[in-house]
Amino acid sequence: MLAITVDTENGRRHSRVTAGQLADLVRRIGAGGDRFLVLQRIPDRPDVFVQVWHESESTGRGSGSGSAASGPGSASGSAASGPGSASGPGSYSLEYRDGAYDRHFRTTLGSSGPVIAAMTEWARAREDWHAGLEWERVAFEPPSAIAELDLTDEDRVLLEARIREVMTGGYATRAELAELAEDYLVSDGVHPISLAQAQQLVDRMWLERVAEQATWQGETDPERLTRAFAALEATGITARENFTCCRSCGQSEIGAAGSPRARGFVYFHSQSTDAAASGHGLTLHYGGFDGLPETTASVGHEVVAALERCGLSVEWNGDPGRALDVSRLDWRKRLAG
Repeated sequence: MLAITVDTENGRRHSRVTAGQLADLVRRIGAGGDRFLVLQRIPDRPDVFVQVWHESESTGRGSGSGSAASGPGSASGSAASGPGSASGPGSYSLEYRDGAYDRHFRTTLGSSGPVIAAMTEWARAREDWHAGLEWERVAFEPPSAIAELDLTDEDRVLLEARIREVMTGGYATRAELAELAEDYLVSDGVHPISLAQAQQLVDRMWLERVAEQATWQGETDPERLTRAFAALEATGITARENFTCCRSCGQSEIGAAGSPRARGFVYFHSQSTDAAASGHGLTLHYGGFDGLPETTASVGHEVVAALERCGLSVEWNGDPGRALDVSRLDWRKRLAG
C-alpha cells in the first residue's frame, strides 16, 4: 500500500491504494467530471501535494477551466488556476507543490505512463522522483498576510481544546478542522476568526500532532480496531468507524452504508469518537438487519470475537439490548488528512 490519499474530481477519496490502483486511477481520468487527481501524503503536510489534470480529446475543453477547487491548493487560494491550465486536450498536466506557494512546478506529458511512474515514485517518497522530467515553476501571487488572532485567553483555550479533541479523534482532515475552527466561536452570525486564521492555527496544531505520532511504535489500538472492522466487513457485517453524528442517525443510515447482502452491522458515531479520544473507552452499536434479537446477539458475539482476536478488550454481558464497550483503549489514531 502507498501512504497517500487520492482525491478525484467526482468527490471520491481513495486511501492507501496500491501502485496498481493508482495507475488505474490515472488511466481512468479524462471524461467530464472526472479529469483530475490530487495526491497527498499520509499524514498530510500543508502545501505538499501532487496533482494531475487530463481531458480527453473527445471530451474537449467545454466549460472546464482546469480548476482543482477541491484540491489542496484551494485551501490557501494559491492554486486557483488548478492543474491543466497550461495544457490542451489529450495531454497530461502534472504539478507538484513542495511546501510553499513559490515551490509549485508543472510539466506537460503526452501519455499516462510517465505520469504514473512519477506519481508512484512521489508516493514512495523517493527523493529523485521528479528526475528526468522538464519542470517549470508556476508563479503565484504571495498570499496575503494573516492577522494575529484577536481572542480572549478563555476563547483561545476553548477553541484549541475543541480542535485538539477532534484532531485526536483522528478522522478529520485539515480542511474540516479549519472549517470547525472558523465556525466554533461564532456568535450572532459574527466570526471572530477568518478561514485563513483558522487554517494557520490548525496547520500549526496539525504539525505538532504529526511530530508527536512519529514517536509512536507499532500498531495502535485504533489500527487494531480498523483491522477488526475490515475482518467483519469481509464476513458480511457492515462495519463503519466514526459513522454519523449520533446513534439515532446511525441506526437510520447504517442499512444503506454497506452491501445489501450484509447480515448485520456494527458502528460507532462521532460522539463516541470524542469520548474515546478523551480516554473514556469506545461504545459500539450493532445489530442484525432482520431485527431479530437472536440475530443481533449473534452479530454481537461475532464482533466481540473479532475485536479480541485483534488484541482489544470488550465488556458485554451477551444482552442484545446492550451496547458493546471497548475498554482500556489507548486512543492513538494516526492522522491521515
